[in-house]
Amino acid sequence: MGRANAFGALRLLLAVAVVASHVYPIGWGHPDPLWDWSGQQTDLGKSAVVGFFAISGFVITGSALRLSPARFVWHRMLRIVPGLLASLLFCATVLAPLLYLWQHGTLKHFWTRPDGPLGYVTSLGSNSPLAGWDVSGVISSGIRAGTNFDPSFNGALWSLKYELLCYLLAALLAAVGLLRRRAAVPALAAALWLLIVSGAVDLPAGVPPAGGPGVTLPGAGRLTWHLLTGLGFTFLLGAACRLHARRVPLDDRAAAAAALALLGTLRWGGFAAFGQPALVYLLFWAAARLPRWCRAVDAVGDFSYGVYVYGFPVEQALALRGFAAYGQLGFFACALAVTAALGALSWYVVEEPAMRLRNRTPRLPPWRGSRTEDARPGVTS
Repeated sequence: MGRANAFGALRLLLAVAVVASHVYPIGWGHPDPLWDWSGQQTDLGKSAVVGFFAISGFVITGSALRLSPARFVWHRMLRIVPGLLASLLFCATVLAPLLYLWQHGTLKHFWTRPDGPLGYVTSLGSNSPLAGWDVSGVISSGIRAGTNFDPSFNGALWSLKYELLCYLLAALLAAVGLLRRRAAVPALAAALWLLIVSGAVDLPAGVPPAGGPGVTLPGAGRLTWHLLTGLGFTFLLGAACRLHARRVPLDDRAAAAAALALLGTLRWGGFAAFGQPALVYLLFWAAARLPRWCRAVDAVGDFSYGVYVYGFPVEQALALRGFAAYGQLGFFACALAVTAALGALSWYVVEEPAMRLRNRTPRLPPWRGSRTEDARPGVTS
């Protein structure tokens, strides 16, 4: 698969799917309909994140092949951190104060509370923004009032720690030369697939997609084994497709079979082991087959990351203000309109200017065989 693809349009579509999925738990207190229809295997938002990781694996592997590990890490930081910090600051210093003022008629105690905006932005412990944190009791007040049902100000950020771990994995594989050994990445993906098939990291029925047993890492919050395995598997599938792009057939009949497999596993079980690979194939097939105008999305801007990091707090704010009264479709339309505006602003004001710094890497020891060119910004979730 060459540069002429519709990854930009697919990333944006996946980000919109995440916003649509969060309408249900935020405004009505239950997962979206796919959760029950799939036998509690996944929901629309989690499935979209799976797609993000697969595309990310494809794009990021190309970048890791071209760059030294140090430059690769620098570029990934520029792509993720500025937009994330801007989102945290916006929520802590603009959105949360406005909501608190509307609730209490004053900003007294807002800035000094233990769960206040400073802690939301700076905490690196288990209550960090990446693990979920309210801001000065704004959302908890909504929960008590019956308007909100999720306790975190921006619960969508849970996936970023897994994304960063996948970036580090790609950097490590590049540093030790395993990306050049084309069989290594498929072998790692196969090992994770065997863990999934064996049920060693299966998600117990009835546990929401972000829950389950796991491990707590300093500065990263809680990591769950099934997500480490599942998202790592799809990331490596994308990476393997990048390394063996010429051997992956993009066939319409294979895509139809993959669609049937995806629907079948969603309905009758086996999504983690068989449905996710089918979804990955469908995404790459769509990236090559979508109309040419879909490929023009990249020329306008990569708004997907901004939509992802702003969607959840926007929906929390709208729920707090009673927008659930407009119904699920009306709530989603309002959330998407505001989120799209913030996503575009994030790209043009923060993310794109930050990416212009990617070639201003601090002087580091040269890495043999490295090049200075970089691919387009990688996929985020």
